[in-house]
Amino acid sequence: MSIFSGLGKNFKSLSRYNEILKVLLKYGFEDLVQYLEESNKYALLRKLVPKASRKHAMAYSKWAKMRLVCEELGPTFVKFGQILSNRPDLVPIELTYELEKLQDCVPPMSEEEARRVVETELDDDVNNLFAWFDPKPFASASMAQVHKVTLHSGKRVALKIQRSGIHDIIQEDIKVMYKIADVLERRMPSLRSFDPVGLVRNFEDSITKEIDFINESINVQRFYNNLEADTSLDQFAHAPKVYQEFTTSKVLALEYISGIKIHEIQKLKDKEFDPKILANRLSVSYFKQIFEYGFFHADPHPGNLFVLPNGHICYLDFGMMGSMLPRDIATFGRLFLAITEKDVKRIIQALQQLSNNAPIEDLRRLEYDINEFVEKYYVRETHENELSTILLELKDIIMEHGLKVPTYFFLFARSLVTLEGVINKLHPELEQFEIVKPYLRKSAAKIYNPILMGKKVANSVVEFANYLEEFPADLKNAIRKINSGEVKVELKHKGIDPMIHTLQRITKQLIAAFIMVTLIVGASLFIIFEITPLWKGISVLGMTSFALAVMLGAGMVLNISKGDYDI
Repeated sequence: MSIFSGLGKNFKSLSRYNEILKVLLKYGFEDLVQYLEESNKYALLRKLVPKASRKHAMAYSKWAKMRLVCEELGPTFVKFGQILSNRPDLVPIELTYELEKLQDCVPPMSEEEARRVVETELDDDVNNLFAWFDPKPFASASMAQVHKVTLHSGKRVALKIQRSGIHDIIQEDIKVMYKIADVLERRMPSLRSFDPVGLVRNFEDSITKEIDFINESINVQRFYNNLEADTSLDQFAHAPKVYQEFTTSKVLALEYISGIKIHEIQKLKDKEFDPKILANRLSVSYFKQIFEYGFFHADPHPGNLFVLPNGHICYLDFGMMGSMLPRDIATFGRLFLAITEKDVKRIIQALQQLSNNAPIEDLRRLEYDINEFVEKYYVRETHENELSTILLELKDIIMEHGLKVPTYFFLFARSLVTLEGVINKLHPELEQFEIVKPYLRKSAAKIYNPILMGKKVANSVVEFANYLEEFPADLKNAIRKINSGEVKVELKHKGIDPMIHTLQRITKQLIAAFIMVTLIVGASLFIIFEITPLWKGISVLGMTSFALAVMLGAGMVLNISKGDYDI
């Protein structure tokens, strides 16, 4: 039985290879036809090509043909193209623009098939689960479709149902993609720098998460929690509620959102919404996601943004999200502030930090390119308020100098391009840089918070003390290995005692320095927060800590001034 099963799987793969080959030959032939037409050569061959084929071949660019290849090959390749559209560091910018247009609309599943998926996943009859189930989906794509349902409590819910069999199709396509990538990597050395196999591996990880609706529900809940925790007056964003009891890996139940799509300007005006106020709210909500929450919606196109009756903006579709580390948020803040201050040195420092301190081969040329970028930015009249323009131009410099920045950098840039397109339709004169500046300063200033600095110093002291505690045991283990013959060390005794003495002095001075810094930070906090007891309005503990730090510092200076001769 296993033999026939294996034959069946191999046949499926061969069948898929055949489909892919047909599509590639079709558009490869059209490329050849286009070349013949544009070069005006080989008249006899051109006459052999049907007029309709020539017309179709000339109607699309080579980048558009690549998009059409993805669309014809189905959902897996469509998703692969959409992910590639976020990687301008890997593919030409013209191709990313085309891939952004990818459509995956297909006829929906039948009502019977949709009901079967729901009943299998939730282990009950649809009529028992819901008071009402709309048989016609109001949204449909190649991987899932969405139906309106009403709970027995009266709540309206949008039920996202995964297309039957899509998981097996994707898994089979990924196997094919791995084999194609492996062949490309072995047969075409020029493509190795793009790491085709690694690219497919990253895609597999991404799409595996996307077809698991539990993962998407976590994204929605995380986004929802961030908004709920933000009690500031400028919090005008909304996210749908997740109904966990009706959510599985193939079914996702979300609060049904009724509102006006944000790009329907006339409808908004008819409901007496001011587009300028909405543009400001959208801009603020997005910068909060990036610079305060560190978790942002990476696909804020108009179809995913609804204006609610209370004037709040609701985000939809959480399949593509970006996440940033707190230190990277602070680095982004310093990067943009350095650009506004034309500080080339700080811009380079921020880029290095984002690229994990990667070595720079030609620092002078990088300084020149950054300086040119800054000067052009300040004299340019168009796009002067667009952060996406800054990021995309920096992207070119980063790639040219071989700096590797996190993937979310490109997600951030692409999402800002989309967002700014929406905002420009609502309020073309909105100065986004003025809106984002307070968030930039706040994120950049977090690193200088005295309480956080005190914690870091205290943690460093504890770690260093732990290391000193563990050092004798590590030394014993090393000596034991040497004695047992596991490690052989040849030592030549040439003045080792003075070196050991010097190391001891350095260790003592380092410990003293850590303690002194801790005392100074502690003294500052005691004085700032007026920790009792007080003497003439000043914390006694603060003054005592400061005095101890001064005494310790004086002792260190005297010790250093003795040189390396004290015993």
